[in-house]
Amino acid sequence: MISDTPADVREARARAAELETRLTAIRLSAWEMDRRLAQSEFALSRALGHIARTQPLLRIMRGLLVSMQDSKFWQLRQRWFALKKRFGMTEIGPQPYFAPVIDETDERWETELPYQRWLVGNRLRPTDIARIAELTARMRRRPLISVLVPVYDPPEDFLRAMLDSVVGQHYRNWELCIVDDASTQPHVRPIIEEYAAKDDRIRPFYRGTNGHIAAASNDALALAKGEFIALLDHDDTLAPEALFEVAFALDGDDADIVYSDEDKIDGEGERSDPYFKPDWAPDSLLARNYVSHLGVYRTALVREIGGFRAGFEGSQDYDLVLRASERTRRIRHIPRVLYHWRVSAHSTAGARDQKGYAQRAAVRALAEALVRRGEPGRVVEDPDVPGIYSIRYDIRTPELVSIIIPTRDHADDLERCLRSIFQPHAEPLEAGTQFEVVLLDNGSTDPATERLLAAWQAREPDRFRVVRHDVPFNFSAINNHAATHARGRYLLFLNNDTEAITPDWIAAMVEQAQRPSIGAVGAKLLYADDTVQHAGVVVGLGGVAGHSHKYYPASAPGYFYMLQTVNNYSAVTGACLMVRRDVFDEVGGFDPELAIAFNDVDLCMRIAAAGYYNVYLPHVQLYHYESKSRGVEDTPEKLARFLREQRIMQRRWHTSDVPDPFYNLNLTLLTEDYAIRA
Repeated sequence: MISDTPADVREARARAAELETRLTAIRLSAWEMDRRLAQSEFALSRALGHIARTQPLLRIMRGLLVSMQDSKFWQLRQRWFALKKRFGMTEIGPQPYFAPVIDETDERWETELPYQRWLVGNRLRPTDIARIAELTARMRRRPLISVLVPVYDPPEDFLRAMLDSVVGQHYRNWELCIVDDASTQPHVRPIIEEYAAKDDRIRPFYRGTNGHIAAASNDALALAKGEFIALLDHDDTLAPEALFEVAFALDGDDADIVYSDEDKIDGEGERSDPYFKPDWAPDSLLARNYVSHLGVYRTALVREIGGFRAGFEGSQDYDLVLRASERTRRIRHIPRVLYHWRVSAHSTAGARDQKGYAQRAAVRALAEALVRRGEPGRVVEDPDVPGIYSIRYDIRTPELVSIIIPTRDHADDLERCLRSIFQPHAEPLEAGTQFEVVLLDNGSTDPATERLLAAWQAREPDRFRVVRHDVPFNFSAINNHAATHARGRYLLFLNNDTEAITPDWIAAMVEQAQRPSIGAVGAKLLYADDTVQHAGVVVGLGGVAGHSHKYYPASAPGYFYMLQTVNNYSAVTGACLMVRRDVFDEVGGFDPELAIAFNDVDLCMRIAAAGYYNVYLPHVQLYHYESKSRGVEDTPEKLARFLREQRIMQRRWHTSDVPDPFYNLNLTLLTEDYAIRA
C-alpha cells in the first residue's frame, strides 16, 4: 500500500518523534539529577549539622588542652621526657604543642536544617497578618471556637506560654474554657485568674477534687458555647494563625472534624520534628493517632457521642476521634503546622514509653472500635514502639484466592516464586487461604519453562493451572485475560520475580481485602539486600508516581513509623496486589492503554475514585528481585512509550499538579524519603 502522505511530511513527523524522544530523555535525566542533588544537599546538611554540634565540644577540649600544656606539671613532664630520650631510656621525646584550630565565629558551620529553612520560608509576615484580617472580614460566618484546656500542675512558664498563644490569636472569635483539675502547685490558680481578669473570653472552672483528664475535659466541654471545640494541652501552644486557619477552612467546607499538622517545641522555644500528615486516612488512624493535634470538633457531635470517656485517660483524644469519625465523613485536614507539642519531662512528646496507661487505653479504644464497627479482630501492639498498633481482622468466610502470575520464560525466577507460594509451612486451608495459581504463559519458548510448568501441573493438579496467551506483551491486557480464567473471589496479581517471606501472607491480605471499605491491598516488597523496593505508592513523585521509602532498610521505622504500620496510600504496586473481584470488575480492570508503566497506579486511583481505600501492609513481606540498577528507559522505543503513558496519567489524573491526599504538599516530590520540600 502506497501512503498518500507526502515524503516531507513523513520526514517531519519522524523528526518530531525523534525530538520528542530526546526531550523525554532530557527530562528523565534532569529529574534524576534533581533527585541526586536533593539527596546530596540532605547529606551535606546532616554533615554540617554534626560539625556545628561538635564545635562547642572542641572549643571546650581546646581550652582544656591549652591549660594542661601551659601548666607547670606539663612543662616538667616535657623536660623529663627530653632527658629520658637524650640518655636512651625511651624513644618518646617531648610532645609538640597542640591546640586544635576552632572556627570561633561558627559562621562556616552554622547551617539551617531542612525544617529551619522551611520555618523561614513559611513564617508569618506582616502582609500575612493583614491578609488574615481581610479574609476574616470576608467570611460568610465566623464561628465561635471554644478552646478546651484541662490543667493539672503545669510549670509556670509553660502555662503562661499556652495562655499567651491563645490570647495572641489573630482570629478573635474564640473562648478559652480552662479547667483546673485540683492542681497542687500554688502558681496555677493565680495565673489563670490573672489572665481571666484581663480577657473575659477566658472562662475558668476550678474542680474541688482531681478527676483526671477525661473528667476535666468534660467540665471544659460543659462550659463551651462555641459551635466548635479545639483541644489544647496545658503546656502546648498554638500558632498565632491557628484558629484563623480553622475558621477559614470551616467557611469553605462544612466539616465536623478539622485537624492540622504539628511540630514539637522545647523549653527554649526551639521548634523541631514536624509531622506533615496525610488527609483523612482511616486505616492509618487505626495504626496510630496521627490526627492528634490540632484537633477541632463540632461541639454538637462531641456531645452526641458522650464527650470524653473516663477510663481512657492518656488516649482520651484517640478514643474521641475514633468514635467521632464513625458518625461523620466530613473531615478536613489543614496542611499547616498550627500546633506546637511541648517536649518536656511532663509530656508524652518527650518520651514515647513514658505513659504505659495511655498505651493500654489506646488498645482498649481500638478494640471497642472494632466491636462498634462490626469488624471482629484483635489489636496487636508493637513490642518496641509504644503508640503503634496493628489490627488483625478475623476472616469471616474463607473463600478462594486466585493468584495470577504472568510469565514468559525465566524458569528460575518462576520456580522460586511458586515454591514460596506452595511452601509446606504455609497456613492451613481452613485459615482462609484456599488458593489457586493461574499461570498466564505469555509465549514462553525456553524448554526449561515448559518442563517447570508440567512439573507443577502434576504436583498441584487442583491448585495450579496454565493459561496460554501468546500475544505481544501488554501487562494490563494479559492480567485482564487471566482474570477471566480465575475462579476466586479475591484476585492476587503477583510478579513472577517475587518470593513470599511471610508464612501467612495470603491470609493477612484477605483480612483487609474482605472489608467493604477496602479496594487494593499491597505488601512490603524488598530487594535481595533487605532494603525496601515498595511500601506504598505516592502520586506525584517524579511527575507521575513513585514508591515511598525506596532503599530504606526493611527494619527502618520510616517517616513517623509509616514503614512499620498499616497505612492508606493512593496506590500500591501491581507486583503484589490483592483486590476483590467485584471491585476489579466494577472499575473495569487494568487499562490496556497503559501497556507497561503506571497501569497499577491507574487501577488503584480508579478504585479510590469509586470510594474505596487502598492499603499497604508492612507485615506482608516478599522479596522482589527487580534490579536496583535498571536505570532510566533509554532506548527510543521505551522512551516514546514511557512518554505516551506518562502523558496519559498526567492528563487523566493531573499527577503533576493535584496533591496526593495521602502525602503532604510540604514534602518533596523529588525523592522517596519524605524529606521536607525545599
